[in-house]
Amino acid sequence: MAKRPATGRREEAQVGPGREPTFRYSALPGVADEMVDNTGAVRPVWQNFFSALNALPEKELTERFARADRYLRDAGVFYRAYGPRGTGERAWPLSHIPVLIDEREWQTLSAGLVQRADLLEEVVADIYGEGRLVQEGFLPPALIAANPEFLRPLVGVKPASGHYLHFCAFEVGRGPDGNWWVLADRTQAPSGAGFALENRVATTRAFSDIYAETPVQRLASFFGAFRDTLQGMKGGSEDRIAVLTPGPANETYYEHAYIARYLGVMLLEGEDLAVVNDRVMVRTVAGLKPISVLWRRLDSAYADPVELNQNSHIGTPGLVEALRAEAVTIVNALGSGILETRALLAFMPTICHRLRGEELKLPSIATWWCGQKAEREHVASNLEKMVIGPAYSRLPFFDDDGQSVLGSTLHSITPESVADWLNTDGQKLVGQEVVTLSTTPAWVNGQLMPRPMSLRVFAARTDSGWQIMPGGFARIGSGDDVSAIAMQSGGAAADVWVVSDKPVEIHTLLPAEGTFTRNMPGSLPSRAADNLFWLGRYIERAEGALRILRAWHARFAEAADPSQPLLADVSRYLAAVDIDTAEAVPDSLLRNIDSAVFSASNIRDRFSPDGWLALTDLAKTARRFHDGVGPGDDASHAMTILLRKLAGFAGLVHENMYRFTGWRFLSLGRYIERGLHMTRLLGHMSGPEAPDGALDMLLEIGDSVMTHRRRYNVNTARLTVTDLLALDPLNPRSILFQMNEIHREVEQLPNAFVNGQMSPFYREAMRLHSGLAVMTPETMTGEVYQRLERELERLSDLLAQTYLG
Repeated sequence: MAKRPATGRREEAQVGPGREPTFRYSALPGVADEMVDNTGAVRPVWQNFFSALNALPEKELTERFARADRYLRDAGVFYRAYGPRGTGERAWPLSHIPVLIDEREWQTLSAGLVQRADLLEEVVADIYGEGRLVQEGFLPPALIAANPEFLRPLVGVKPASGHYLHFCAFEVGRGPDGNWWVLADRTQAPSGAGFALENRVATTRAFSDIYAETPVQRLASFFGAFRDTLQGMKGGSEDRIAVLTPGPANETYYEHAYIARYLGVMLLEGEDLAVVNDRVMVRTVAGLKPISVLWRRLDSAYADPVELNQNSHIGTPGLVEALRAEAVTIVNALGSGILETRALLAFMPTICHRLRGEELKLPSIATWWCGQKAEREHVASNLEKMVIGPAYSRLPFFDDDGQSVLGSTLHSITPESVADWLNTDGQKLVGQEVVTLSTTPAWVNGQLMPRPMSLRVFAARTDSGWQIMPGGFARIGSGDDVSAIAMQSGGAAADVWVVSDKPVEIHTLLPAEGTFTRNMPGSLPSRAADNLFWLGRYIERAEGALRILRAWHARFAEAADPSQPLLADVSRYLAAVDIDTAEAVPDSLLRNIDSAVFSASNIRDRFSPDGWLALTDLAKTARRFHDGVGPGDDASHAMTILLRKLAGFAGLVHENMYRFTGWRFLSLGRYIERGLHMTRLLGHMSGPEAPDGALDMLLEIGDSVMTHRRRYNVNTARLTVTDLLALDPLNPRSILFQMNEIHREVEQLPNAFVNGQMSPFYREAMRLHSGLAVMTPETMTGEVYQRLERELERLSDLLAQTYLG
């Protein structure tokens, strides 16, 4: 890889005559730099930005960067990093200084990428169609037939839309001569477009004043045009569009959820879909509904476990058959990942001549496939200038795929051994010229430093042809070594400003006046409903545990004797529900909160950033208390803090969540769990054998102490506590209140009535509600509470069978 020379003069950026710059910036010798030319002068497109930056005190600049970081943190932007110790969510690594490119230069770059996108469309159409490129010798047969990305079941399958490619990305870099090269093509499931939007928002938080005064091309029109194209590919008014994601474990899942939310489409996983009579259907709480457009974010081979990768657990059986029937459009078409093959770059110039009769406007990085004798010998004789890696890899060499090696590191191996290696495994290997990428300013340890950079540029097919996103994002190396540009290797991402010399038009994704579609409530996927339902249950389960633990520790602080009858009795009850009072913050409480976070993480496209922040803050606080709080007063105080945070989350949900079908499942989860919680408590603590103080503790746990004093002119008694906590329809903690709310929500669910008759679930909810409504405090016995607990659990099971299967 290109290294900074040990010696050599650097040219410092000049900001104007007679002025001492606040920030000095020196480009690397012999390396093209985005901001300064080879004389050290700031390029015209950068001059206003650099002057404004130079006028800022370092303290203010640090505060501005902190503002951008805070936005990303508050918005919950993350990517999933993989390493030897497992996976984990990492904060999005923003490089705060944007990359500025002149609009005229961008137009030239865009023209080259449009040509390339058209060429790639023709290539993939030929690979899965007539196969002329192989027949005529423009592509080696082995490069296709042995390629794991070549999916034979898709041969001859024509896409319903008439196109294989609809959304592409290109890795481009600038060489020492100032010209752009294509380093890699991205056609499988290109990621980064959503992150580009977040980069833009975060960067403008830091430089809002500079951005407002700079004619920077906006990004919204790009997404608006692509959304309109997706809408135009729908089969009918009842058909739906969805982003198909591998799930929360994917490294870019945040982006999948963000894009789905931004475009207003569904976010689905393979298990959400079924193929019925060659039609792709989504399982919703109102039954199967048609899907006609899928924006695929999982690799092609995993899309159908029947005809493709049989080990896939994230695909949909029958999806290939639906493609044969032209019943669904997949963006991009299955099998298009073959275009990312590293060795294919070696053949693009001649293929362009063959298919289009013209030169490539943007050259690829120099590549030699070692399956050919002349190319193999060239690689062997120029080893010092090469990086050698897998021919079928989809990664550019700087992505640090763990399999590529620098030819310069093979000096200890004899030329004969290298030649034997290339002769033996040539078809599996490719040699690429080591490139020296251009640098761009990055803020490092309080100063501007040059760092290697590549761009990821996005192209979307629209009704008027390919449209290039005016910006995209830049990948910034963490040091001088270009191998660290990948996000997984410590690199960062920067916004890209395409700067015009005239005012730019402001676009929005808001629809024109009078043109909108209101989706019906039944569009909620069953898996999303399941996660919302269990989110409600886990949150309520955690709250119930917190209230009991707070009351227990408050009394323990007074008695300091866990064997005291009331404390011992409640400890036995808690042990039966897997809560250990020996721990100030029990592991089971953490598991319930973590389960709530997991359920919410599966529906990030339906979850507000504020709600997500509140929930994750609750989880972090609980874990901190788990490691540093002792029993008694400290634990009681910790439970109070956690209850307040949980109430904050519940308040956000209650005040801000639209009363759509998803709200009803979240609410039903809470009502059923709260009903179960109070039923179990009353059954255990309100009987004649309950120890002294149990009724008062019940009222405290039920947050009904003051209400009891106002409503009953007597001391605490079993009948009054039973009346208030079990049968009072106005007490939001009572069992009857939960049944009233369940009855009200169930009435609004899809298919509550079938052919004029109640569904089994609705009938059971009605029976349970009516049976409790006619009870009196005197008839509420331990046996009644046990039966009620079983019936509430049965109601939960019936809900799952009816809507969540």
